Amino acid sequence: MIEKEELAGLVPHKGRMLLLTRINEYNLEEQTLHAEYHITEDCLFYDAAVGGVPAWVAFEFMAQAIAALSGLRGRQRAEKPSIGFILGVSSLQIGLPFFTTGSTVELKVKESGCMDQVFSFYGEAFLEGRKVLEGKLTVMEVHDGQLQSFIKENRQIG
Repeated sequence: MIEKEELAGLVPHKGRMLLLTRINEYNLEEQTLHAEYHITEDCLFYDAAVGGVPAWVAFEFMAQAIAALSGLRGRQRAEKPSIGFILGVSSLQIGLPFFTTGSTVELKVKESGCMDQVFSFYGEAFLEGRKVLEGKLTVMEVHDGQLQSFIKENRQIG
């Protein structure tokens, strides 16, 4: 089990943008990770009108679980966490409107394909053991040198 303090060193997300509470288990050979996020009013996506977080936000929870898996792979190579971008979310099925404050969302992600720096994952979210959301995420991993080059090139354009 990896708690939030150690988890913060595996992903580029900081402060309120870190949307994982802990990693419960992972397997780098099978490219799987199980994590969770405890819903509080401090969540960046908290909506007081519904007393919780919209369920569609779980795709961001899953994306951060993917980032944590990438961070674990990078840690084996003594690399710092990479930046990732969500390129697409598909086949998203949502079984509830929102996650209530105090609930714990369990997340499972599994890599289903990879080409260069683009990865496909299947993700699921569970609430009290019941699957409430599933979908496919396509993400792109960008290493720090590539990101710095992109920023430099785009500053020159404008």
